[in-house]
Amino acid sequence: MKTVVIADDHQLVREGIRALLDKQPGIEVVGEAADGVAAVALVKKLAPDFVIMDLAMPKQDGLQATRQVRKLGGPTEVIILSMHARPAFVQQALRRGARAYLLKSAISEELMAALAAAEQGETYLSQAVSEGLQDNWLSLQDDTGSLALGESLTERERQVLQLIAEGHTNNEIAALLTVTAKTVSKHRTSLMAKLDVHDLPGLMRAAIKHNLIFVS
Repeated sequence: MKTVVIADDHQLVREGIRALLDKQPGIEVVGEAADGVAAVALVKKLAPDFVIMDLAMPKQDGLQATRQVRKLGGPTEVIILSMHARPAFVQQALRRGARAYLLKSAISEELMAALAAAEQGETYLSQAVSEGLQDNWLSLQDDTGSLALGESLTERERQVLQLIAEGHTNNEIAALLTVTAKTVSKHRTSLMAKLDVHDLPGLMRAAIKHNLIFVS
């Protein structure tokens, strides 16, 4: 019996994935998480064979959570299931250890194919994702600067940056991350220095340009 954890901040999405997997023989959904932090905690506790992970989640996004799951060193393979088709996000997910990347528009057969491929240690991409990578191969080769910039940010800086993009104030971010507002302010200053900007609009423009945040 193969075990699965589902991580997505939308309950309807989680229920839909669970309903699909419940129909498949030999697969058991053993847990659900609504944010990246909870997803990593569940994986650490349950050591499932797979975690099906969204990218845009609160507290910790799917990219950060994927990296944390891989750092655990357990058997869990990460399957990204996202609405974000941008090749840069796909590349970042694969670099962090995701075994498969599917779009939420994918048909159920693709999800099952991804699970089968991951079980064999193979990488699986949705057809649309694969075509996008091929079409944008040259531009991705020129995007090493953005990738390096993304790697230079700490996990906490990425969290703060995403929460800023979602419109949260320093005090709200501090409450969400259980740190002080002064600490959040330090992270904001560090982000501006690393992205070489001097105000909030500039920070957001740079974050979007370098694919550092998820925008719905």
